[in-house]
Amino acid sequence: MKKFKQEADLVREALKIGAVYMQKRGAGKFEEADSAAAKVTALYRLLVLDKLIQPLAKGQENEPNMRHKLALWIERQLPADHPLKKG
Repeated sequence: MKKFKQEADLVREALKIGAVYMQKRGAGKFEEADSAAAKVTALYRLLVLDKLIQPLAKGQENEPNMRHKLALWIERQLPADHPLKKG
């Protein structure tokens, strides 16, 4: 699994955009009290359910792998000239 230089920033961006997606879809919303791990898991599972990302293999569903999947997803969604694409 190739890690991005700016993976943490990409995951932050994914959670921000994913929160908007969740609300527009009517799947709920993130609360201030939600942990980062809970947000990552919820967004990952929603994107898998909606077939926007491919699910991880059984036994590989852990937070670091889910974070990486979210980073891959958002990296593909960003425009070519976005600052996070250069990392």
